[in-house]
Amino acid sequence: MVIEIAGRVLHIFEMHALEITDLRKTYGNGVEALKGISLSVEEGDFFALLGPNGAGKSTLIGIISSLVNATSGEARVFGTSVQRDRSRAMSCIGLVPQELNFNQFERPLEIVVNQAGYYGIPRETALTRAEKYLKQLNLWDKADKPSRTLSGGMKRRLMIARAMVNEPRLLILDEPTSGLDPEAALLVRSFIQELRHEGRVILLTTHNLDEADRLCDRIAVFKTRLLALDSPGNLRRTLFERTVVFHLTEVRPQYLESLRSLDYIHSADIIDNKLVVTLDDPETYNPQMVSLLVAPLGIHRGQRARNGTRCPPS
Repeated sequence: MVIEIAGRVLHIFEMHALEITDLRKTYGNGVEALKGISLSVEEGDFFALLGPNGAGKSTLIGIISSLVNATSGEARVFGTSVQRDRSRAMSCIGLVPQELNFNQFERPLEIVVNQAGYYGIPRETALTRAEKYLKQLNLWDKADKPSRTLSGGMKRRLMIARAMVNEPRLLILDEPTSGLDPEAALLVRSFIQELRHEGRVILLTTHNLDEADRLCDRIAVFKTRLLALDSPGNLRRTLFERTVVFHLTEVRPQYLESLRSLDYIHSADIIDNKLVVTLDDPETYNPQMVSLLVAPLGIHRGQRARNGTRCPPS
């Protein structure tokens, strides 16, 4: 941004919570894990990195958290280059990796307090924060038990508590609900939402579109390179919206009114005695729509919609 004050032109550079510029990573065996990723995450964002296994999600967050060296490009955290000033950048980050990486013979309280030592946090402060986050994650009653006795979901929550001890401005979670039962996954999602309301930036990696859709403001879809970046609603329409065509025996205006009232219908029009419907995810919603239409609309018995859905006999 450029502004002029008292006749002087000033260049003001907007600082992003996370800014990634042309990031590339080629491993020694020649595998290109990242092929020029560029994106930015704003303050207050709940941002998802969405892609299949092997897409490069873990490599990307490894570079952001300085665990992996980029081949080229740059990652900046709140204006600080990860490559040039690692310590300062890392002071802003909390990382929850996908794999368990703590000493399972230590107690949860020890694990969280010891993590604080890496950031120079006084022990008294570390104990206070450890109690706070272990309680929020329903682990305080396990604080003095050997960590190896915890369930899988408890261990995952312990890693989140450990990542929070430096009270990071940016929390990175790599597949945080992977392998969790529904109750444990709900607890983790609720805790993450609380952090978001506190103003922290959340960066989530997942291969689950439904989870990203429910939690996040923006989603980056990539597989070694960026494929799409948008809000969940826009991405769902872009990736899953389809047009289905039904042939009608007669045309009535109320057909359109009924269809357009449905949340999953984006448009409905009658063209040359054909009902043309654009909707989200027809594999999910076609059966509902066909059941609604077949009796009142007089669709030919046994006829197929253009996408292959057979209408049930009337």
